[in-house]
Amino acid sequence: VQLQASGGGLVQAGGSLKLSCAASGVTNRHYGMGWFRQAPGTEREFVAAITGSGDVTRYVDSVKGRFTISRDDAKNTLYLQMSGLKPEDTAVYYCAAGWTSSTRVIITTTSQYKYWGQGTLVTVSS
Repeated sequence: VQLQASGGGLVQAGGSLKLSCAASGVTNRHYGMGWFRQAPGTEREFVAAITGSGDVTRYVDSVKGRFTISRDDAKNTLYLQMSGLKPEDTAVYYCAAGWTSSTRVIITTTSQYKYWGQGTLVTVSS
């Protein structure tokens, strides 16, 4: 399994960005996928997750209503649409994949994800 995140950049507060994560080897729908972020000097934190079935999602409270996670299995790609960006959203964003016992299980902790992308930097200016 290989994950390649892209789409980060510099954006003004209130702006939007769409992150993509190209996944190879994640063809089984038992792989849950997610996005995490890590700001300088902080631990990596959960942002959003989606089940293998693609119909169940979960978000950290701070991004609810602003971020949307989705997956296109035909393209083997995970997305994170981010809008209403705030300076506190500045971080390196990582995509991740992890095996789940059911296609409708959500996984939200770093230990549950075995595969990680290299990260893409999102900088939100005030």
